Amino acid sequence: MTAPDSLPTNAEALRALLLAERTRHAEELGVARGEADRAQGEIARLMAIIKELHRHRFGRRSERLDPDQLALALEDLEQMLAAAQAAAEQVGKAPAKPAAARQRRINRGALPAHLPREEIVIDVADKTCACCGGVKHRIGEDVSERLDVIPAQLKVIVTRRPKYACAACAGEVVQAGAPERLIENGIPTEALVAHVLVAKYADHTPLYRQAQIYARQGITLDRSTLADWVGRAAFALRPVHARLLAQLKQSTKLFADETTAPVLDPGRGRVKKGQFWTYARDERPWSGTAPPGVAYVYAPDRKHARPAEHLEGFRGTLQVDGYGAYADLAEAGDVALAFCWSHVRRQFYDIQADTPAPIAAEALVRIGALYAIEADIRGRSADERRQVRQQRSKPFVDSLRSWLEAKLATVSGKSTIAEAIRYALSRWDGLARFLDDGRIEIDSNVVERSIRPIALGRKNHLFAGSDGGGEHWAVIASLIETCKMNGLDPQAYLRDVLARIVARHPMSRIDELLPFAYLPTQAEKTAA
Repeated sequence: MTAPDSLPTNAEALRALLLAERTRHAEELGVARGEADRAQGEIARLMAIIKELHRHRFGRRSERLDPDQLALALEDLEQMLAAAQAAAEQVGKAPAKPAAARQRRINRGALPAHLPREEIVIDVADKTCACCGGVKHRIGEDVSERLDVIPAQLKVIVTRRPKYACAACAGEVVQAGAPERLIENGIPTEALVAHVLVAKYADHTPLYRQAQIYARQGITLDRSTLADWVGRAAFALRPVHARLLAQLKQSTKLFADETTAPVLDPGRGRVKKGQFWTYARDERPWSGTAPPGVAYVYAPDRKHARPAEHLEGFRGTLQVDGYGAYADLAEAGDVALAFCWSHVRRQFYDIQADTPAPIAAEALVRIGALYAIEADIRGRSADERRQVRQQRSKPFVDSLRSWLEAKLATVSGKSTIAEAIRYALSRWDGLARFLDDGRIEIDSNVVERSIRPIALGRKNHLFAGSDGGGEHWAVIASLIETCKMNGLDPQAYLRDVLARIVARHPMSRIDELLPFAYLPTQAEKTAA
């Protein structure tokens, strides 16, 4: 009788055990699902942030975010997104992709053909058919490509110069002359010096960090040694920089802008503000024939006389912002100023972003209509651009001026909206100049883009060590940025130019050392 009495107890225990096990599994499943749901939520949140930052990518850099700062933010967010996706995959539940999610970027055999290939064959160990015992024949293959890297390889070039003398008499000893070097009695080749220049002024790697990189390969190079190389290279390249600026001044249309250049001031125990004046040419928007270029000129101050000194001999149109130094330059009568609509738009944008205002909003819409027309005619000839602007843009510009004048009379004279309106109206002749000349752009974004590398340099190597260091910075950065504007490899260019300078290239043929001389001719492009 005892056994039957114990059955209910055992059944209840079994049910309790099953219930406990089911609960444990449910809890584990819930945890996994919770982790996956949290990962999915994190992915959605990050995608929303990335989407917002991408919207800012198409705005003016001073209105929202510096493009380089934006790139850094996006890098971190995309890393976090990848980690969240990996976490979701690890718990066994890949989350549903958000609507705005982007596909992972995967290269499928699209790597450049000029790179060397190292093939690895992963073959089956046994090719015997399990059915008949015959040998299986090859019917195809799957091929994948991955990008590998070999760390920068340094090598030592050993130069031997044998000496010869006569064995029969005490005649003279003969020996081939030593080749010229950029760094006399130094260890670097011109190629290595070019590498240091590009690392600092194109990739923004300070010299002390470069010294650390070389140290990891067992090469002890003091930062001051690298600085000596940079200074000597900049000195050798000064005539090329001067010729570059001279060629730009021969154009009839240039852009100009300026930005600060922090420079050590040991006598005062602090950093002073030098100035980089930037002069750029870009005829690509109106299909001009002159190649693009930019020249930086360092000055220890921002005096109004500086542009006149730098642009002596220039005759034509100068597209600028509203800084008064350019107005002084134009008073001589040889230079006509074209002003930047982007700066006008920025005034209203700042107002609208701070406190939405109907006048600012309408001004942005009206200016946006002008930019829409410019997008349609980009790349056309100068004459075509002028004709379209006369037909389509001029009515918008005339209407905008009348509207601004009317609105100025209705707002407080001390308000920010009044300041924005006066900023535009006081520069109206220069703002409207683009209507009559197809070579003139609607804004000065070309030169503002040229200034960004200088800003990156400030963030990385912080300041120049002296006024001389600022001049070196201007010389080397001018050549590097002109190479980049023309699609040239700045390191290959500098390596060749420095080698030719060391080989005493005649100064009468200095134009052959400009980046423009390295551009492929039309015949070479066709052959390629």
